[in-house]
Amino acid sequence: MTPRAFYLFIAGFCVAQGVFAIPFFAMGAWPVAGFMGLDALALYIAFLINFRDARAYETLDVTPLELVFAKVGAGGRRREWRFNPSWVRLEQKVHEEFGTMSVALVFRGEAIEVGSFLGPDQKAELARELTRALAVARMGPRFS
Repeated sequence: MTPRAFYLFIAGFCVAQGVFAIPFFAMGAWPVAGFMGLDALALYIAFLINFRDARAYETLDVTPLELVFAKVGAGGRRREWRFNPSWVRLEQKVHEEFGTMSVALVFRGEAIEVGSFLGPDQKAELARELTRALAVARMGPRFS
């Protein structure tokens, strides 16, 4: 959602809340109107939190020499791990009913979860693609 669309949505929601609050205010039930305003404020805050959290991302770069995994938090803090693709192992936890629950890179006994924000189907796709990329990286560089 673009910032303009967000402000239009919030403005429309506030107008609708105001229209629904007028009869309650006219009947003397003014606290109901106040709580409807709190609903609008809560929705606004929820969207702001969601927009802030959406700035977080992860990157995976696989080459024959190294695998670089970086996590960038919503505040911009970056953490980076580097692995030898020949020695890193991909570990999946799959639930029979719900699908792939987690995907982790394991190196020297340390497991780092990858794609924790993804859904089960997306995690399964990530595991397939990462397995394929690691297999290609383990074959070494190709010269044409």
